[in-house]
Amino acid sequence: MVVNCQAGGSCNGGSPAQVYKFAHDVGLQHESCMQYTAWNLQGRQCTDIDICRDCHGPPPAEGDDGMDGCRAVTDTKYYISEYYNVRGADQMKAELYAHGPISCGIHADTNFENNYFGGIYSEKVLFPMINHEISVVGYGFDEETQQGYWVGRNSWGSYWGEYGFFRMKMGGDNLGIESDCVAGIPSYTKPTAAAVEFTQ
Repeated sequence: MVVNCQAGGSCNGGSPAQVYKFAHDVGLQHESCMQYTAWNLQGRQCTDIDICRDCHGPPPAEGDDGMDGCRAVTDTKYYISEYYNVRGADQMKAELYAHGPISCGIHADTNFENNYFGGIYSEKVLFPMINHEISVVGYGFDEETQQGYWVGRNSWGSYWGEYGFFRMKMGGDNLGIESDCVAGIPSYTKPTAAAVEFTQ
């Protein structure tokens, strides 16, 4: 739904803050409503069938999109009651403990994409340029190396990294993971108050 309806951007790029605003203002539906596909809608706007659909067989013929067997359905919406910036290890830890996963930008370079297969990743980048968004889902401490780390969930498939997840060094040389995060408080009810404005 986020990509289909361009709720904060598209496959060509976007703003994580705008996704949180969309979740606050409109709401999001469960991923089972619409499986993620890595392409933008072509030649039309987002409609109800692009938000949540139910499809039945038989399987479509080769080259057929299969939409003849699909219908739009209404499902539970999930909202963000408020959202805000989070920066630095202390704020990130507190937010993870209080409300769960947060969204963080990183400087995803070819080294990280092509050469991370597991372990605690660290890379010195003088001026990290945020170009990719991931979800930080936790943190830990490795006794052997005496190193704190972030646990991140990426969007590059389960074949990448540690079954789609990664561990990133805490406290520097970590592709800027601690510099640009967004967090929000989930809600089952549509908020009535205006969203909190982001600080830069």
